[in-house]
Amino acid sequence: MQTYLRGRNLIGDLDFTREEVETVLDVAFDLKRKRALNELTPYLRDKVLAMLFFFSSTRTRGSFEAGMAHLGGHAAFIESKSTQISHGDTDKEIGEIFGRYFDGLAIRQVDWGGGNKYINSVAEASRVPVLNMQCDIYHPFQILADLMTIIEKKGRDLKRKKMVVSWAYASSYQKPMSVPQSLILQMPRFGLDVVLAHPPEFKLMPEIMAMAKDEAQKYGAGFDVTDDMEAAFKDADIVYAKSWGAMVHTPDPEEGAKIIKKYAHWITDERKMALAKPDAIYMHPLPADRNVEVTDAVIDGPQSVVFDEAENRMHVQEAVMALTMC
Repeated sequence: MQTYLRGRNLIGDLDFTREEVETVLDVAFDLKRKRALNELTPYLRDKVLAMLFFFSSTRTRGSFEAGMAHLGGHAAFIESKSTQISHGDTDKEIGEIFGRYFDGLAIRQVDWGGGNKYINSVAEASRVPVLNMQCDIYHPFQILADLMTIIEKKGRDLKRKKMVVSWAYASSYQKPMSVPQSLILQMPRFGLDVVLAHPPEFKLMPEIMAMAKDEAQKYGAGFDVTDDMEAAFKDADIVYAKSWGAMVHTPDPEEGAKIIKKYAHWITDERKMALAKPDAIYMHPLPADRNVEVTDAVIDGPQSVVFDEAENRMHVQEAVMALTMC
C-alpha cells in the first residue's frame, strides 16, 4: 500500500502507478463501508475544494460536493461563464490565486485540443493538488469508479476477463473521447483483456493507443481493435458501450455529425447483449441517450450496473481527495 500521496495531482490516468491506484481503491472501499455504517469520516475538516466547470455536469458536481461534505470540508462551485474567467483570468492566474484560496482545485474542461493543456497549465502554477474532473483526453475519476465497480461485480482477480469498450451511436452531440481513452489505459493494468470496437472514423488519439498497447504488454493483458460491434460483444464479461466524437478523423462538428448518422445501428440492445456471457455486466458513465445508444431494456435490465457505477464516483473521489488534500 502506497501511503504518501499528499499534494499529488491527478490529471492523467497514468499519473498514479498501479500500486497507488490500488491504494485509492482500498480507501474507497473503506469509505463506502463507513458510509453504510453511518460512521463519520472528517478527514478534510475545514478544507475547501474549488470546482471549476467549463462544461455542464450532473454526477460530477453532485458527487464532488457530497464527497467533500462527507469528508468534513466544503466544495465551492465555480462556473467559468459567470466569472471573470470568461473575460480575462488566465490559467496561470487561476493556479496562482485559487492555489492560495483553496486546498485543492478540481477542473472540468473538455474543449478539444485545449482542455488538458489548460488543466496542466493551472497545475504548474498551483501550490495545491489539481484534480481532473474530465478533459478532452482523460476522465480518470470515472475510470476509477468503473474499476471499483468491476471489482465489486467480478472480484479482484480480473486476469483474462474480457472487457469490450465500444463506440455507440448518439445523435445529441460529438461527445468527448476521454472515457474510452482512459478505459484502455487503466484497465489493462489490472489484467483485463480489452477489445476496443468502433467504426473506422472514430479512432482514438494515436499517442493514447500507443500507451494502451504498452500498458497491456507490461501487464500481460490483451488489447485488440475491431470495427465489428457484434464480434466484439461475443463472450464478453464486461460491456462498456458509449458514444464519442470523430475528432481525430475531423475536428469539424458538422462533418462529424454527418459521420455519426451513418452508424445508427451501433446501439446496445438485448440481441447484442445476448452475445456476451450470461453473467456479463453492462456499464455506461451516464447520461446515456436512451433507445439511441442503449435500449431501456438493457440499461434498466438485470445486467446493468450503471447506478452502482455512478455511486462509486463519489467513493473514489473522496478517496483521492482524502489522500492528496490532507
